[in-house]
Amino acid sequence: MSELITVFEYGYLSSAISNNRCAKISSAAFNYLEALCLKEGESSPSFLRLCSLGGHKALQVRNYVGVIHTPTGQQVEVLPKVSRSDGADSHDHARQALLNMLRHLKEFKHIETTDAQVATRQMPLFEVFIRQFLQSVNTLVKRGLRSEYVRRENNQNFMKGKLLSSKQLKHNLINKHRFYVEYDEYQQDRPVNRLIHSALNKVSAYTRSNANQKLCRELIFAFSEVPLSSHVKNDFASMKVSRGMDHYQKPLAWARLILEGITPLSMQGKAEAISLLFPMEAVFEAYVGSILRKQLKAPFTLKEQARSRYLVEFNHSRWFNLRPDLLVEKHGKPFIVMDTKWKLIDSTKSNGKEKMGMSQADFYQMFAYGHKYLKGAGELVLIYPKTEAFSQPVPFSFDFSEQLKLWVVPFDIADGVQDQSRLILSKNSPFHDFFVTS
Repeated sequence: MSELITVFEYGYLSSAISNNRCAKISSAAFNYLEALCLKEGESSPSFLRLCSLGGHKALQVRNYVGVIHTPTGQQVEVLPKVSRSDGADSHDHARQALLNMLRHLKEFKHIETTDAQVATRQMPLFEVFIRQFLQSVNTLVKRGLRSEYVRRENNQNFMKGKLLSSKQLKHNLINKHRFYVEYDEYQQDRPVNRLIHSALNKVSAYTRSNANQKLCRELIFAFSEVPLSSHVKNDFASMKVSRGMDHYQKPLAWARLILEGITPLSMQGKAEAISLLFPMEAVFEAYVGSILRKQLKAPFTLKEQARSRYLVEFNHSRWFNLRPDLLVEKHGKPFIVMDTKWKLIDSTKSNGKEKMGMSQADFYQMFAYGHKYLKGAGELVLIYPKTEAFSQPVPFSFDFSEQLKLWVVPFDIADGVQDQSRLILSKNSPFHDFFVTS
C-alpha cells in the first residue's frame, strides 16, 4: 500500500528528520529523488534542490506543485503555499485553491471542481485526478466505445476480402486449400481506445482509494477486447477523433496527462513513476488572466503574454523581448501593464530594509514595461496572491515619475470559488471602476 506525504512548495523532504518545515520520506524514496536531482544536463529536475537541513541531507521542493509518485510507492503531494499557517485545514484550502486554478491551464480545463464528493472529502490530489479520469471514462463507456475498420492480413482457410497473389504463392504454393488475404475488420482496436485502456491499466497500480480501485477494475473489463498501446507516442500521433466523438475529449486529455505527464523530462525514466507537476507561476498567471478577462468592462480588453516590445535595438535588430503577463488594452492600444508574481509578501514590513518582501528586479522589470509599452506615462500593476499578511492593496503608488506609477495589489483566490476570485482594489486606484468586482 502506498503512503501519502504532503508538503508545501519550498518545503523540505528528508529521510532523517521531520518537523514543520520538513516531511520525512523513506530512504529508498529519498535516494530515488536525490539521484534525479544529481543528474546533469537539460533534463535535470528544476523542482528539487539538494541541500543541508539540521546537519542532514534534504531536498527542497521549489516552484512546482502537484504529485510525485516514487517507484517505492510513496506519493509526495506538493501544495501551493496560499497561507502562512500549516496543518490539515491549510492543506484542504491549498488543495481546493490549486484544483480551481488548474482548470484555467489549457491542459487541465477538464477538471470539475464543482464535484460534490471532491468538495466534501479531503481527497489527495492524485486520487482526485484519478477519480475524475475514471468518471470521464465511465461516461465514455456508457455512450459506447467507437469501432473502426482496421486493415488486416492473414493466411486463412477461407476466402475473405482481397487475395494477395504474391504472398499466396509464397506461403501457399503447397497448401492450396489456404488463402493469403487482405481484409477490413470492424473492431474496437484503434489508437484512442488503446491509449485510454493503457491509462486505466497504469492508474490501477497507483490508486489507494477502494472506490477508485473498484471502478477501475470495472472499466478495464469494458476494454477487454482492446489491447494495450505498445507505442504511446505513435498512437497519439495517429489517433483520429472524428465527428460524433466529443465524449472522447475528456478521457483522452486525462490519458495524455497520465501517460505523458506534465513533468521534467528526467521523471520519465525506466521506473515509469507517474508525476503531474505544474509551475506555480504559470498556474497563477493563467488563473488571474482568465478571471480578469471576464471581469473587465468595455471598452477594455485583456491580452496575455504581449510580446510586441523589445528592450533595446542593436545594429538594426531588436534584442530582449519584453513580455508582461497581462496587458489591458483600450481600443487596441496598451493602457495598463500588469504582472503576476506568485510570492507571499507582508504589507506590515513596509520599511526601507524589508520592502514587504518584494524584489528590486521586479521593479526594474515593471519600469522597462512602463517605458516600452506605455511610453513612460500610465499605470502599472504588480499582482500578488492574497494572504493574511497581504489582504489589502498597498494604499499608495510607487512612483517612477509623476507620469508613471506602479500599484501593488492582492488577488483573492477565494478558497477556490471561481465566482468570488477577484483583484482587491482600493477606491483611490485610478482603475478601480474598470473591473466588475461584485
